[in-house]
Amino acid sequence: MFEEKLKELEPVFYPGSIAVVGASANSRKAGTAWVWTLMSAGFPGPIYPVGFSGGRIGDLEVYPSLKHVPGDIDYVIVAIPRQSVLEFLDDCVTRQVKAVQFFTAGFSEMDAHRGRDVEEKMVEKARQGNMRIVGPNCIGVYCPERRIPFIMGTLGDSGSVGFVSQSGGIAGKLATVGLARHINFSKGVSFGNGIDLDASDFLQYLAADPKTRVIGAYLEGTRDGARLFRTMKEVARVKPLVVWKGGRTEAGAQAAASHTGSLASSAAIWSAALGQAGAIEVYNLEELADTLLLFQQLGQWQGVRAAIIGGLADGGGGMSVSAGDACMDSGLEVPPLSIDTRKELGALLGEVGSILHNPVDVSQAQFRGLETLFRSIELVANDTAIDVVLIQEDVDIVLPIYSQKGLEDINDFFIGLRNRQSKPIVVVLPPGSAEPERLQAEQRLLKASIPVFCSMDRAARAVSNLNRYSHRQRFT
Repeated sequence: MFEEKLKELEPVFYPGSIAVVGASANSRKAGTAWVWTLMSAGFPGPIYPVGFSGGRIGDLEVYPSLKHVPGDIDYVIVAIPRQSVLEFLDDCVTRQVKAVQFFTAGFSEMDAHRGRDVEEKMVEKARQGNMRIVGPNCIGVYCPERRIPFIMGTLGDSGSVGFVSQSGGIAGKLATVGLARHINFSKGVSFGNGIDLDASDFLQYLAADPKTRVIGAYLEGTRDGARLFRTMKEVARVKPLVVWKGGRTEAGAQAAASHTGSLASSAAIWSAALGQAGAIEVYNLEELADTLLLFQQLGQWQGVRAAIIGGLADGGGGMSVSAGDACMDSGLEVPPLSIDTRKELGALLGEVGSILHNPVDVSQAQFRGLETLFRSIELVANDTAIDVVLIQEDVDIVLPIYSQKGLEDINDFFIGLRNRQSKPIVVVLPPGSAEPERLQAEQRLLKASIPVFCSMDRAARAVSNLNRYSHRQRFT
């Protein structure tokens, strides 16, 4: 499905060379920043800075125009004033450029009539030259494998998560959040006004891309709703599609119109359409990242019966109650553990001061040692009534009771438990005063492919989102 898009958009995601127009040897212009970013990222092909003033950027010569660039040009990043873009596209046609990305803004998002007229002329010129346009008003392509970052951005490892965003700010933030949380991206793109290549084109590409297993999207609106929703339905049949719709409120819709020139339908219409398409709707950046992380780590695993373990290492009663509410509110089940499991937990932890049904409070283990804690958690994980184990680990409490060495031993145990049995282990690490230690623990667990969340609400919601997609796949 959509295999033709792989060849069609290869110059966008895998260009052999990149020219950056609007660069200067002696300025802080966006074009100059882009040149430095590509150089720092290690883009393997030729980079051609272009600016009328000439000079050098590092070891690279700045050419006065595209006509003076000595080699072939696959992809052009454009950061020049709006009034120059039509004439510039003529140069692109002459040089047989394959794709042009316009960072330049000030089109239909600012002036619906005059701006759209210029956009139509841009597309007409692109068609005449057999080239494609990304944007305008966007930050373009993100491809770790090809060493292409966003402007002033960094790259993580190449992975299996693709994303499409109308907003450059959202795209850039998702990339940085992903880097911090070990979400490894295959491809990403910010397409802005989408006058030529739009959400449908990029979703089709990612659906066909063998290196992408799950797709995230931030969308504000569309110029061709029928095509977009038809595409989403086709994409969601083959890969998980997680969509955050911006502009759900009146204020948000007005902002979307002035941001990317998008026409936004009502939130209810979008929600209904996304549901019919089989996409997973999320409502903010955090939930988008949470859900993509869980798909990356667990694939299309399915299971709604959650075990909740609190009290690492104290204060587990109230946290267990609220965690149970969070899971049930998100559509997960919190079934009672088997009688045999409860008996063994009672023998390990004692009946007094413990909650042994599910949620489970293991705070009494602090008086009996780490081995008792580990045995208790393993008993819960092995219970046949359980599909997934959610563990609340409060570093602020663990450190004073078990010390730094104990915290490390606990996380070693989680990693070992994940590796020796098939049930997912999900860890909740709430923020607190011991933030450096918490971040260190989070990075260690994420690196070991254990999903980590800062609250039980977010963990439960992400698990529920994954289950909703897997359930739909089974019955469609």
